[in-house]
Amino acid sequence: MAQRLAERGQDHIVATGITPSGEFHIGHLREILTGDMIVRAARKAGLKAQLVFVVDNADPLRKVYPFLSDAYQAFIGHQLGSIPAPDNDGHPDWKRFETEGRSYADHFLEPFLEALAQIGVHPTLLPNLDAYQSGKFAASTKRACDDPAAIREIIERVSGRELPESWFPWQPLDSQGSLDGVSVTGYEYPLVHWTDAHGVEGSSDITKGEGKLPWRLDWPAKWGFNGITCEPFGKDHGAAGGSYDTGKEIARFFGHEPPLPLTYEWISLRGQGAMSSSTGNTVGPIEALALVPPEILRFLIANSKPNKAIEFDTGMGLVNLADEFERWSARDLEAELSDASLSRRQRVQLEDSAAALALASPDIEKAVSATSVSFRHLALLAQIKTSDAEVWASLAASHNVEDPTDELRDRLRRMRTWIDSTHFPEEMRITVLSTPSKQALEALSPELRPVIKHLHVALSDHPWTNEGITAAFKFAAESSQTSMRQLYRTCYAVFMGQERGPRLGPILANCDRTTMLDLTLACSQMV
Repeated sequence: MAQRLAERGQDHIVATGITPSGEFHIGHLREILTGDMIVRAARKAGLKAQLVFVVDNADPLRKVYPFLSDAYQAFIGHQLGSIPAPDNDGHPDWKRFETEGRSYADHFLEPFLEALAQIGVHPTLLPNLDAYQSGKFAASTKRACDDPAAIREIIERVSGRELPESWFPWQPLDSQGSLDGVSVTGYEYPLVHWTDAHGVEGSSDITKGEGKLPWRLDWPAKWGFNGITCEPFGKDHGAAGGSYDTGKEIARFFGHEPPLPLTYEWISLRGQGAMSSSTGNTVGPIEALALVPPEILRFLIANSKPNKAIEFDTGMGLVNLADEFERWSARDLEAELSDASLSRRQRVQLEDSAAALALASPDIEKAVSATSVSFRHLALLAQIKTSDAEVWASLAASHNVEDPTDELRDRLRRMRTWIDSTHFPEEMRITVLSTPSKQALEALSPELRPVIKHLHVALSDHPWTNEGITAAFKFAAESSQTSMRQLYRTCYAVFMGQERGPRLGPILANCDRTTMLDLTLACSQMV
């Protein structure tokens, strides 16, 4: 994309845009991070590039969403930038609206901007309602209203759908401030005359933004006055006959060229389908950033081709993603790429991964680096060790981490939040007993109960390390003439009160030796 932009000149504005109808979600990050990554690539190629974020706060409230009170029924059809934000109970917060001007759009935009700052994205905001009210849409609107037949012909021919006979390229605000239920009765520049559902007649001044253009005109109009040269957008807009196809022709009708497009696939929640702000099927950026560092969220986008759908999984999928990030960031890709014997396929894979890592860094001036501790091991320690100091002591012994970095401290903080949330995968939850589970011990067969004494003796005689504990398990199995499978079944009953679980060696090595030996002794005395 940077190469294609270079063919069009040196100065570029890359746009992203979202309607703030509800909570922003991870799916929205794909659009704005794609734009951010295009800007980074363009700057790396020597171009001047700027990222802008069009806030579509001139769009109307379409319905009373589940997170809103019935009081918002009165605001259906009203522009999101001109109605009050909901309070904690979903009721209109009139006090803040009247004293601070805090709108519905602001309410949902603010936490998204906070998340963007954390992931290193700092766009220039372009509120669409302000653009209408300041007259920036006036020239394009005049062209459309002067020749509605030409606009109609483009939309019907390109999209393949027939517009209603009453259709007009301007949606006036009615007597109550709504865009719904308004019939256009005439046009004399700069006024569009109308009758609303209440029987009131009036006129809308297009130079003052007393209404808005329909989406298929709104989009190409703002390409022009904002000077947009590139814009990523979802596959719905990029479909044949979609809003980009009609927008290209309408942009030229308005007198400017359309931006270079980049169509991306959506992000869905594993097992729940596409994310939607209006339905509440979302994981918000702030919520996600409480679980994982920003570079891993950026890596999620950077490591996927734009035309590849992403299934976001806050459970094991996130663990696997984080571990993949750690594996790649721990490698010296520059040195590997200097190997002349690489096949073309190997070289492309390494180049793609190096680019993804570079784009994953929230700080463009600072490369990402490995923490030397996998997500899985940190998850284990965060569950077994109650204090951070105990975690650092364990890592000092096992990973030679004498002085944990700020990145590692930050990762542990997020890990503890993740463990306490409903998103943490059940298969990674660790519960180590301090007293015997009578139920689990009674569930053991009579043949396995004597094995516990052998286990206690073996663990007492071996070093309290991952390797030593694993050797003790083998010794206990041999001395009791039990298979390793049955030995582990016994161990899970003793240490976790269950039939199976994660690898016990690393877990027990990070538990207090005396406490665990007291547990095995108590269990052996009970059976």
